[in-house]
Amino acid sequence: MVAIAALVFAADQVTKILVERRIPDRTVVPVVKGFFNLTSTKNSGAVFGLFADSSVWWKTPLLIVVSAVLLIAVVTVVVKTHHLHWQTSVGLSLVLGGALSNLFDRMRWGQVEDFLDFYVRSYHWATFNLADSAIVVGTGLIVLQVLLGE
Repeated sequence: MVAIAALVFAADQVTKILVERRIPDRTVVPVVKGFFNLTSTKNSGAVFGLFADSSVWWKTPLLIVVSAVLLIAVVTVVVKTHHLHWQTSVGLSLVLGGALSNLFDRMRWGQVEDFLDFYVRSYHWATFNLADSAIVVGTGLIVLQVLLGE
């Protein structure tokens, strides 16, 4: 479990560094025309840019506290549960690694680097990063285990 979380954390940090160094802010690099771009953007809001436009002074401290509380909850579940199904274990590992990476950036910079831009025609999904992807996939695995598990 720790290895998966560490791998997610490292992969997210490395990809963010590469994007920050090689793609100027707000520059769009087409990868698959009509479907996927790399776009360097800074996100001071929550997941998928929620509240990014808010200028209240307490936004970043609140996001840090909420992230820390949720991470403590995930770690508590893992420590107190003696047997986890593999889907739950992998899911929690993905959530933990992604959340730690975004929390690390938010504490260090007050924002995270988002760069994955998927779209169809003029309909764009919110730009996100590997940590966000890991959190969503991990949560999906946990939900599937809860709904379909024994």
